[in-house]
Amino acid sequence: MCAATRPATLQGPELPVPVTVVIPTLNEADRLPACLASVSWVAQVVVVDAGSADATQEIARAFGAQVIESHGCTIGEQKNLGIAAASQHWVLSIDADERVSDELRASIECAVRAPYARAYRVHLRNRYLGALYMRGSWARDRHVRLYPTFARWSAHAVHEKLDVTGEIADLDGYLDHDSYRDLPHQMRKSVTYAEWGAADLAPRAGRVLLSTLVGRPAWRFVKAYLLQGMWRDGIRGFVFCAVHAWSCFAKYAVLWERQRKDAERARAVGAAELVAPAPRDVKVASAALHPVVPTRG
Repeated sequence: MCAATRPATLQGPELPVPVTVVIPTLNEADRLPACLASVSWVAQVVVVDAGSADATQEIARAFGAQVIESHGCTIGEQKNLGIAAASQHWVLSIDADERVSDELRASIECAVRAPYARAYRVHLRNRYLGALYMRGSWARDRHVRLYPTFARWSAHAVHEKLDVTGEIADLDGYLDHDSYRDLPHQMRKSVTYAEWGAADLAPRAGRVLLSTLVGRPAWRFVKAYLLQGMWRDGIRGFVFCAVHAWSCFAKYAVLWERQRKDAERARAVGAAELVAPAPRDVKVASAALHPVVPTRG
């Protein structure tokens, strides 16, 4: 549908596609070049860096990207900073470990030249430890990634959400995503996301019980390994499901520890209030309210 509606004069590769690509980064020097090469056809690239200690910023500038430094921001806040700096009406949000396929590029170009929706979902083609996800929710992974500049992301530390209204359409093609560099990287990332996820849950979560720590990770494993059929992927499938369940356990374990510390602080404050001496001016105030009338001798 899109290819037929594209004006013939816009089909030449020399014209940049009127899109701003926003990429949040932190120490992505090894993966950023492939990502940037896959979006060399857009009008603007904005890299919002959270204080990388490697060559991430230098690589971004070498590719012609605008670099914004943002220390202490969530990923959603990084993306919002990039949107604010956008020179184009349409924004494509991707991560440093993702690459735009040729088919997705053509679909994006069509969508922004002749829009037929308010925002667009893309299909992520996820890879894990050297192979594609063929089963489970990660095989059907779709997210809104192409949207106008008036949209904004939530400030959640994990699983930030895009606030955009109107019709949302699906684009053809894939956004290729290498989930983790290797297994140790996944484990380290799981710990970080456990801390972030617990912080996001803390204001609204109920009390973490033993049943929570056992039941939620167990269900996550059973759902992915048995119900979604990842047992067919052999050891790779088992490793994915086990680490996936462990990350769930880690999040609720961190949340339990936060609740325990909060309860201890509350008890300490309560105990301090019980044993605190009365203020010195109580008697003075009492005397002022009930003056002593002298008697005649």
